[in-house]
Amino acid sequence: MQQDKNIRIAILGASGYTGAELLRFLLRHPHAEIVALTAEKNAGQPIGAVLPHLVFENLPTLVKIDAVDWKNVDLVFCCLPHGTTQDVIAALPEHLKVIDLSADFRLADVETYAATYGHAHRAIELQKSAVYGLTEIYRDAIKKARLVANPGCYPTSAQLPLYPLLKAKLISQDDIIIDSKSGVTGAGREAKVGSLFCEVTEGIHAYGIANHRHAPEIEQGLSDAVGAPVTVNFTPHLMPMSRGILSSIYVKLAAQKTAQDLHKALEQFYAGEAFVKVLPFGSVPATRHVRGSNLCVMGVAADRLSGRAIIIAAEDNLVKGASGQAVQNMNAMFDLPETTGLNALAVFP
Repeated sequence: MQQDKNIRIAILGASGYTGAELLRFLLRHPHAEIVALTAEKNAGQPIGAVLPHLVFENLPTLVKIDAVDWKNVDLVFCCLPHGTTQDVIAALPEHLKVIDLSADFRLADVETYAATYGHAHRAIELQKSAVYGLTEIYRDAIKKARLVANPGCYPTSAQLPLYPLLKAKLISQDDIIIDSKSGVTGAGREAKVGSLFCEVTEGIHAYGIANHRHAPEIEQGLSDAVGAPVTVNFTPHLMPMSRGILSSIYVKLAAQKTAQDLHKALEQFYAGEAFVKVLPFGSVPATRHVRGSNLCVMGVAADRLSGRAIIIAAEDNLVKGASGQAVQNMNAMFDLPETTGLNALAVFP
């Protein structure tokens, strides 16, 4: 794109956590012009009424989706609940580029989608054109896409370390355990009993055991890496923190391979990448080291069990796991440096 031309942006579902994070980055993006913000329940209110930290920003008033003038929009970020986005995107004018932060277009197989989310896919033809938005893996396709399905937070932390290792045949595709922990913002901003302070604080619990909806998304990407079906053992846990994901991944090494070989392969694969970083061998990341940034940081360690290795990946679930990666994809789609507007350092402590 011309470097002096702005991208006119509409954010649908702007009052949630992912919408708030998009605004945090886009307000400091040199080529972003926010022209429309929607929130069905809060239509007519200024954004500062629902996101008070934005009260002093000059932003459009919240409106309903059907009130947006699409002629003045180039790109739409959809931050709507799962199951509602298909109909909305299908009704959008074809000149618009779209980045969907829900799960509605992530799964290429519509039968898998129906089994995972409990209802039939309602935009099958549109699904066929959707590109999965794991930027470091699929950036060439993302650059040409009209519709990008932004990855889930857990799948990003799992696929970024595992995809290169499976593709290089350094680990067994039949023995992968992914143990992930997430902050409470992953559940969204709507009031739910399970997200209340007293239900979450001073404890940790597993959920979605053996049937979490992100497992098929992880398996889809890893299967693409090897060209054959890959099944993983994935268990998520809810942590008493607002944001962050830590995934502990246990793998079986291929014959004659070592944990050091995995580390070297990841270093080489992500050499030069701005947002995926590999720590020195034996070092592991923490969520507090990536909080607020678009980084996914990973470390590799040898397991005490012979022939096995442990990979730890950390990211901010609202940034690299959602809105930051969405802005990174926007930059790729509009031929901008992927780091544009995303150079914020992690917040520490």
